[in-house]
Amino acid sequence: MSASEVSSVRTQTQTLDLCLRIGEVLLASGAGAADVTATMQAVARSLGLRSVDVDITFTSMSMSYQPVADEPAIVQLRYVKHRTIDYDHLTRVDHLVRSVLRQDLDLKEARSELGRITSSGHDRPRWAITIGWGLMCGGVGLQLGGDLAVVLIALIAAMTIDRLQLRMSRRRYPAFYQQIAGGGVATMIALAVAATPLALDPSVVVTANIVMLLAGIGFFGALQDALTGFYITAGARLTEAILATAGIIAGVSGGISLAYAFGVEVPQLDPGSGSLTGVGLTILGSAIAAGSFAYASYAPRRSLAPIALVAAVAMGITQSVSVPGIGRAWSVALAALFVGLVGYTVGGRLRVPPLVVVVSAVVPMLPGLSIYRGLTLLAEGGGSTSAGLLAMVTAGSVAMALSAGVILGEYVAQPVRREAARLESRLAGPRLVGPLRTRPDGSQRTRPRRSRRTRRTRRSRRSRRDRAPHAEHDA
Repeated sequence: MSASEVSSVRTQTQTLDLCLRIGEVLLASGAGAADVTATMQAVARSLGLRSVDVDITFTSMSMSYQPVADEPAIVQLRYVKHRTIDYDHLTRVDHLVRSVLRQDLDLKEARSELGRITSSGHDRPRWAITIGWGLMCGGVGLQLGGDLAVVLIALIAAMTIDRLQLRMSRRRYPAFYQQIAGGGVATMIALAVAATPLALDPSVVVTANIVMLLAGIGFFGALQDALTGFYITAGARLTEAILATAGIIAGVSGGISLAYAFGVEVPQLDPGSGSLTGVGLTILGSAIAAGSFAYASYAPRRSLAPIALVAAVAMGITQSVSVPGIGRAWSVALAALFVGLVGYTVGGRLRVPPLVVVVSAVVPMLPGLSIYRGLTLLAEGGGSTSAGLLAMVTAGSVAMALSAGVILGEYVAQPVRREAARLESRLAGPRLVGPLRTRPDGSQRTRPRRSRRTRRTRRSRRSRRDRAPHAEHDA
């Protein structure tokens, strides 16, 4: 093998490795499989590799490239070990991808920049993230109709749960056991509050506390992947969401059993219940919850206020459309359609991926509580089975409405160009992350603007060429 062939194989291997590392960051941050596939293909095409095959199955990614038909293909694999929503790294990687597509960075520079992104920390300390999760649960308590005491208790309990789960995560405990611990702490705090003279509904306290543990985002992502044609990844995400919710149920029931064992009087608990009365407080709570979730997920600070505003308007649409004759799913779908329509524009103005705006804005409308109630009633059995099935159907319809509404909004909002159609001919979804359009050769050609004098000179030359044949004929 010659030196040029060795160099070529090394370049191709490094290109595939760069694409896989970019895909790992996007997939771990909650991006859909369709967006990750399109981004990896666009980066590979921009760096000179055509006809690259990409396969994504939830925790594993593979890329293969065969330069010549009669030579063996180059295949690389990468596994997504940890899934943490990190919108700071997601945004920076998105900017890196766009720089590569504009030919501003070559392969070596892109690899170095990606290494700096993944190895660097964040501009906000971890204790600030804990406060962000507490504010999110406080906003949910306000959204559910709780008073100031409920909001404060939910804030403190959420911060306690976050610190506990952080310690367990550092000790490598699986997520299922972290969910059990979080549900148990939420229940015990609610029972401790119920034992005080405060006139509080412990069910609302438990509900506000477990919201940060609920798997509504996973359910939403699963249906998004299903709608875009990635059924295996959708099934895996759905299993993860159900398992996480089962951990919460085990934690809540374990906390109640522990209270009975110590002789503590346990009031009637109905976690997952809450009243959405008071449109003004509901909208305010939704805005706080969405903005706090974005902050806790390391979203850029410039995007927090717009995200809160979009979430407030979306919740206002949901509440105003919820009239007799129109089901909850349709009202949520209309709100999600609004989020999808404005998410692309807002994300472009704020220089963040639309996924950051969309997911954060729909957090107050996610069906995590319905999933929890459905699984709880199904576990009880007996006469509660029908009610559990109804709750699960409700959760599925709401999640489907959210996913379909957001995707339809992005379809309408994003301009459809010929280059994007060629690049994404086999993909079924619009881009919430990654490139929106690229040229087939990966370059972005721009025509320089000619001056008036240049245009006048070219017109005069063209006119002389047109007159030249007539002059020869006359001669």
